[in-house]
Amino acid sequence: MRVKKLIPFFALSLLLTGCVEKEIIDDVNIETGIGYDLAEDNNIEGTVMVPVFKPDKNIGNFTFSAKAKANRDLMQEIQRKSAQPVATGSLEIAVFGEEMAKKGIIELMDSFERDPSIGARIYLAVADGKAKDILSGTYGNRGNAIHLSELIKHNTKDRNLPETNLHLFFFNHYQKGSDPYLPILKKVETDIIDIVGVAVFKNGHMVHTIPADRMFFFKLLTDKFSMGNFQVKVGKDLAAIKDLGSKHKFKLDKRNPYTVTIEINIEGIIREYTGKMLTPPIIKKIQKELEEEVNEQCSAMIADFQEHEVDPLSLGNFIKSKTRGFDYKKWEDDYKNITVHVKTHVKITEVGVVE
Repeated sequence: MRVKKLIPFFALSLLLTGCVEKEIIDDVNIETGIGYDLAEDNNIEGTVMVPVFKPDKNIGNFTFSAKAKANRDLMQEIQRKSAQPVATGSLEIAVFGEEMAKKGIIELMDSFERDPSIGARIYLAVADGKAKDILSGTYGNRGNAIHLSELIKHNTKDRNLPETNLHLFFFNHYQKGSDPYLPILKKVETDIIDIVGVAVFKNGHMVHTIPADRMFFFKLLTDKFSMGNFQVKVGKDLAAIKDLGSKHKFKLDKRNPYTVTIEINIEGIIREYTGKMLTPPIIKKIQKELEEEVNEQCSAMIADFQEHEVDPLSLGNFIKSKTRGFDYKKWEDDYKNITVHVKTHVKITEVGVVE
């Protein structure tokens, strides 16, 4: 009886297997990166990056570029230039040129939402200049797309870049009371790409940027920090602190007008100190200096966000979760006048093996 029940299952499996469209890897160009730039006459210039597998096992890079009025026409233009079909199943990163990011990117990203072959965790970035320049060149020996995605992944995990990807971008874009952000990439040398800041979006348009030297404070306000670094000046000396972990918590103190307190707790170790000896009083002073620096820089950054009418910290969504009958239209005016207090507590857990 059991065998008879399994026969229809195997038959159905064979039928479904025949429905899958097959593609041989040697017969297609695998799209691993894509870039969008604003061309003349408001046309879109698209650049598709494909890997070239060499006999020595290194990976080279080749790009196809085309111009079109709409995103849906770009791939048709690019397919006409390619000897093999261009497949999108291995897309690692999408880069938007600076002018394109300012004009708006949501329409360009519509296909990303609809195409099941594009993963929700691919990286997005803004180019300091043109996306085509970022995708052109040779970075490492694993292909440009892998290099750029690993660059973002490493700086998210071990440095000062807050976590972001396709899924998080759309989540913050569609969620009321929140605005998305993306890393900014710049070609500083022929074979070197640097992360020079963070772009903040409003309604799909890039409207504000955070420079690299303030990314540490931005990540404290948006992420659970890990392995970040920051220097504190103590008199004439400098202390390099490595952040082992941080947490932030929002508290709604009052309404009409809204007052919010952001509590930040940092645990870190002193990796370097230019003075003679790290005594307990000096360690306490370093902790206090870092607390004051974080409070000052984070408060100034939040005031900057209010001035540019962007909410990358999702304060609107937080207050909405604490307020019955929350009015988002009224919130747009309230946000400019909200009072935010930043309170930081720093705990130094290690000072190194030399006392």
